[in-house]
Amino acid sequence: MTTTARHEASGEEDIPSLVDPSALREPPVTPRGARTRASLVAAARTVFERDGYRDSRLMDITAEANCSAGTFYTYFSDKEEILQAVLQAAQDDMLHPGMPRLDREASSPVAVIEASNRAYFEAYKRNAKMMLILDEVAASDPNFRQVRQRRARAFVERNARAIRKLQAEGLADRDLDPFMAALGLSGMVGRMAHFALALGEDCSIDDLVRASTRLWANALNLTESAAGPER
Repeated sequence: MTTTARHEASGEEDIPSLVDPSALREPPVTPRGARTRASLVAAARTVFERDGYRDSRLMDITAEANCSAGTFYTYFSDKEEILQAVLQAAQDDMLHPGMPRLDREASSPVAVIEASNRAYFEAYKRNAKMMLILDEVAASDPNFRQVRQRRARAFVERNARAIRKLQAEGLADRDLDPFMAALGLSGMVGRMAHFALALGEDCSIDDLVRASTRLWANALNLTESAAGPER
């Protein structure tokens, strides 16, 4: 999902977490323990992205982390638990993709859409292999699939709030259903990212941003005043 509505909310509490906190042990209290655990989590992500989640083995993770199986079981009970830790470490970047702080008054809606799309595509590129892992896990785990669905809906609802605000200000097509527009436009941007950045289609970030922003603006029929001054 694109994060166009990021300028509408100051926090992220409306976005469900990918992680079940109850599935993770308490983090180690010593610096050495924290380093060892972090090394295992980084190793697990490397192995998951290289081999796929289903085909990854604990022995490959411990080899990548250069530690013993006993060390692994000090921090994690199984592959499912360390996946939760990997997701916990990765989701902040996927959820907070470095959206620039734009001046709400000085920045046009199109500028905000453009900046949001760029932040999303750049974050997706950093996490493209992890996004494929999420697809793999969701395909076999109904509970995780429901979590992803709730998370996706939350992003769509956030974008719908932003569209509704533009409509109220007379800047966007008032005949559009805000939720359906957000669903279609957010899905479009998500599939563009998947096709280009996860599957490897030859598209630059600039091309993705330019096309997606133009499609958002055209779909919402943003007025000339919404687009800001010509450049």
